[in-house]
Amino acid sequence: MAKVKVTLKKSTAGHMPSNRRTIAALGLKKIGDSKIFEKTKELDGALKKIHFLITVKEQ
Repeated sequence: MAKVKVTLKKSTAGHMPSNRRTIAALGLKKIGDSKIFEKTKELDGALKKIHFLITVKEQ
């Protein structure tokens, strides 16, 4: 499987609670936090939902 690096680039303040919960579920807490994930359909859906708050790079 491919891996992706997800980095939080904007604050979640002022955004919908569902977006904040998605960011928290990914384990991102502060601006600049990064995590590496296996690319799955479920992850793609979550990233699509919050695409304006994050950057995604293929590993």
